Amino acid sequence: MSKIQTISPIDGTLYYSGEQHNLNDIEKALKSARSAFQDWAGLPLAERKKFVSGLVDAIEKDKNEIALEITWQMGRPLGQSPWEINGFVDRARYMIGIADEALSPYKPAEKAGFNRWIEHEPLGVVTVLSPWNYPYLTSVNAIVPALVAGNAVILKHSNQTPLVAERYLKAARTAGLPEGVFQILHLNHENTAALISNPGIDGVYFTGSVEAGIAVQKSLNEKFIPCGLELGGKDPAYVRADADLDYAVNNLVDGSFFNSGQSCCGIERIYVHENLYDRFVDGFVNLTNEYVLGNPLDASTNIGPMVKTSAAAFVRQQTEDAIAQGAKALISESHFKASEKGTPYLAPQVLINVNHTMDVMTEESFGPVVGIMKVSDDREAVRLMNDSKYGLTASIWTEDELKAAELGRQVETGTVFMNRCDYLDPALAWTGVKNTGRGITLSGLGYQHVTHAKSYHLRTIK
Repeated sequence: MSKIQTISPIDGTLYYSGEQHNLNDIEKALKSARSAFQDWAGLPLAERKKFVSGLVDAIEKDKNEIALEITWQMGRPLGQSPWEINGFVDRARYMIGIADEALSPYKPAEKAGFNRWIEHEPLGVVTVLSPWNYPYLTSVNAIVPALVAGNAVILKHSNQTPLVAERYLKAARTAGLPEGVFQILHLNHENTAALISNPGIDGVYFTGSVEAGIAVQKSLNEKFIPCGLELGGKDPAYVRADADLDYAVNNLVDGSFFNSGQSCCGIERIYVHENLYDRFVDGFVNLTNEYVLGNPLDASTNIGPMVKTSAAAFVRQQTEDAIAQGAKALISESHFKASEKGTPYLAPQVLINVNHTMDVMTEESFGPVVGIMKVSDDREAVRLMNDSKYGLTASIWTEDELKAAELGRQVETGTVFMNRCDYLDPALAWTGVKNTGRGITLSGLGYQHVTHAKSYHLRTIK
């Protein structure tokens, strides 16, 4: 067997080493899942909910240990990592709580001589492919509703965060889930493609890059099964002239640099009305300079290393290219002593004099850099927000709720925020447009993507 080796971005040491699974392991997992599926799907919903709630409880119980593992595997400050488990629990419990309503049969208007209804049936055996940046918050979106709906689940997690998969498996066993209902596989790219293209897989849910999403889609070219793809983002914010300036600055700095900017819905570009622009930029820079970049195990650190040196190098190059094209960097890298080329430690950066000919304003950065542009009115802001091949979230900062909703209808995005950003509400559909992907997780609509509709049309002949 080949090895998985996880290098910690904290200090470059080997943090985890384990065996990769092979094609034989995939076949065994699929056979076990298929064998378990019918009995699991046949359980009353209340029983499945109880099992899955036990899984969630088991993960919550180990929150402090898990938080330390998250930090070592992907570099988020230890003071912030427990928040992810809190969010995981809240999201999971919400989806479990709405399952009865979301999965209840739909009955159309009565029709004489007929009994008609639509049921939500589980797909069968599904696979969840999850990334490292929010390893629990991304995976929970599909795993919990898929299990609750009656599917058997095979989780393939990022090789940067393999202990997340191990924790899920331990929790499933602690909760007493039947053998085969939940399994994990550690796979390379080639074997991941073999898994999802296997006839035994009935649904795929992937979170990651556009390029990887295209690879997933190609692996399914000869299959017609549900495939959820949450891919890239270049999420914009618009600060209107009537915005609460201090509130917008505080929240947008956090939205830009939390998790070292490695957030699917993190803020990557900001458009500010000309009446507020100078004050907004000054406030943004001052607050950014208060951040502490360093070892994420230190209590004072609030921005840690990026996940890999190569990721930091990509963002650094994107920033340097923008400066070469006329952008102005407002943060002195020397202010952040830990920032160093050739390491994952990268200072946050704020750029002005940017435009949409620069990659930093159009291509996903997934790191601690943000460009800020001045706009003259709502129309210009909407045009620039829509000038993107992505569409996950967009935020509007204003005191006028009616105007926020009006502008939101014009913005090409999956979620519109007013006066907040970089957040998922489990009561709302998590979805995107354009190259951000397809499909829905969370909310009652999320259950529709882990089930298929089955119609019953019963006619009385007497």
